[in-house]
Amino acid sequence: MKKLLLPLSLALAAFALPRLAAAEIPDRPEKLQFPELRYEPPNPADARVKLASGPVAYLVPDRSLPLVNVTVLVRCGAYLDPAGKEGSAEFAAGLLVKGGIASKTAEELEERLAFLAAGLSSGLGEEAGSPVNLNLLSKDLPEGLALLREVLTAPRFQQDRFELEREQALQGMKQRNDDSSSIQAMEARRLAYGTNFWATRVLTAEALKRLTADDLRAFHSKWYHPANFVVSASGDFDKADMVAKLEKLFAEWPFKGDVTPPMPSDTQMAAGGVYIVNKDVNQGRVAVMLPGVQRDDPDFPAITVMNDILGGGGFTSRLMNRVRSDEGLAYGAGSSFPGGVTYARAFQAGLSTKSRTVAYATRIVLDEMNRMANQPVTDEELNTAKRSFVDSFPGNFNTASKVASLFAADEMTGRFAKDPAHWSRWRSRIESVTRDDVSRVAKKHLHPDKAVILVVGQRDEITKGHPDHPVKLEQLASGKVTELPLRDPLTQEPVQ
Repeated sequence: MKKLLLPLSLALAAFALPRLAAAEIPDRPEKLQFPELRYEPPNPADARVKLASGPVAYLVPDRSLPLVNVTVLVRCGAYLDPAGKEGSAEFAAGLLVKGGIASKTAEELEERLAFLAAGLSSGLGEEAGSPVNLNLLSKDLPEGLALLREVLTAPRFQQDRFELEREQALQGMKQRNDDSSSIQAMEARRLAYGTNFWATRVLTAEALKRLTADDLRAFHSKWYHPANFVVSASGDFDKADMVAKLEKLFAEWPFKGDVTPPMPSDTQMAAGGVYIVNKDVNQGRVAVMLPGVQRDDPDFPAITVMNDILGGGGFTSRLMNRVRSDEGLAYGAGSSFPGGVTYARAFQAGLSTKSRTVAYATRIVLDEMNRMANQPVTDEELNTAKRSFVDSFPGNFNTASKVASLFAADEMTGRFAKDPAHWSRWRSRIESVTRDDVSRVAKKHLHPDKAVILVVGQRDEITKGHPDHPVKLEQLASGKVTELPLRDPLTQEPVQ
């Protein structure tokens, strides 16, 4: 009898378990409850190593795959271009690898890297340094580091590759006015930061013609040396062994170079008003700009939450709901309020819409900015915004490469020196933002009446407005509308 009852009991239990589990499942998805997310980010100090050869390195071993990634961030950028030699930083960074090295032509270097199935690349950065990146199998690391050292110490800047890069840049210049988004980007920088600010300079054909391979060599020998390097390394290695390899990589540098000076921060935003560039395109592009902040501003967490509610949160944001969902005026609308590292990055809200509805859609953006400053956000909006940052936070650290790169960028930009516990405190700073905080920073920073509004599109159609929505451009800025000339793509001089 006992032998018969045991299987029967097990069968009844197996039948009851699904019914019990089903009873515990809520009938609505919003009723689902999850345990509190518990996650602590890695400590940057645990990965940080000050190399005797000069650079600071962040090392994060990861044995899951036989791969190693090494990135050297170089403290340099376009702000270091010598007068009359504009483009030096961009071309030096771009050709550091593509232009070959002392022991190998460009073609030979490419062939060897392909044989190793390795990636070796370089490019121009801005506030977080210019990266030189090596990625390869861990078994080939010694040869890879030898090639990396030669790229950093003895780039060839091969003449035919330089001329090819220059010709490609020239062809790209000729296409600057083909897309209204390119026009908008260049003019927005000028309006947001001033025509004399380094980040608004645009390379011209004449400056490109003056540039030589020797200029690149001079730029390289001045700035590419260990005192200006920050290193990140992740992957299949032993930490102590990697330290020894990096010490060798940067030891006995063949030239001294200069220490990079601070990046200029003397921005000057244009006076408030509407600025329009006449361009024959189907839709008008709009950028609404205001002075921004730097990321170490005490209000930056509140600004981040506020902007997410206003336009940074995608389909949950007010601008997207008003402009797209409610009015059907644009495929998308949004805003950004980035924290600058060395200079205040401008606030910008933007959209693209039919020419006749440009003024009306822009009016909605300004109204939403005004509402943000004068009406409290809802508890649901506040919670959604905060949860989007807090719940996605672990994704910043979900690979060894991300961890090493993030910490190296913080070292390069000075965040580690100023706020070494930034990442461990970031979520609590976001969580502590209140509705009053959002209103306070909105009142402080969102001033629609002082906005710089850039419009690129068909001037005559845009100025007509829409018959169903009697809003004119001049009404958006107290009657002040300034026409900006379309610029020649090669000279950047106004087109007559």
